[in-house]
Amino acid sequence: MIGRGGNSQMRKQAEGGVSLLEVVISMAVLTVGMVSMLGVFGLAMASTETSQQSMIAKQLANEAYESIVTARNSGQITWDDIQNTGSTNCPVTGAATCGIFASPTTMQPMYQPIKTGTYAGILGTTYDVGQPEQTLQDPGADGIYYTADDVLIPLTGYQRTILIGQVTAAGGAVVTSLRSVTITVQYQTSQMNLPKTYILNSYISQYQ
Repeated sequence: MIGRGGNSQMRKQAEGGVSLLEVVISMAVLTVGMVSMLGVFGLAMASTETSQQSMIAKQLANEAYESIVTARNSGQITWDDIQNTGSTNCPVTGAATCGIFASPTTMQPMYQPIKTGTYAGILGTTYDVGQPEQTLQDPGADGIYYTADDVLIPLTGYQRTILIGQVTAAGGAVVTSLRSVTITVQYQTSQMNLPKTYILNSYISQYQ
């Protein structure tokens, strides 16, 4: 009788189920986990957006540099032209001032290059000021450019400067056939109050 009574008591305890307190604790743990997952998801979305903006900034900087190199290779511009406006280093023409690229002290919007004239197609020149701003063409869902689902992304949140400087040798003498090119692209992200920058440093020679 004692043995049967003890077994009956153990069965009642086993069949008692989960208490209300245990349910509340489980729900609290689950809620904390879900909130943490939502935070990670939001961070991942923000990181994806920032990565896309960084990629666009890099592309804009490379595009500007390539337009300068292409213009030099084609003979479209002279060595004197490949300087910031107002430069007094003009060995080719002997002019008092030369240079066609906008002042690097002020960020410029992403103006489209002029389409006609001597400096057509070159980005970042003083002749671009007042032109419509550039747009980035996305191929859309089909991944093919120039189809109906293409998306034009305005570049109103991006700005650029092009700094072209002299290069000096070890002894301090200026290397007249070589110049440094620093292209800075500044852009604003929705996650940060301060703008971010992408900087491209390179060189350009007087000769191909």
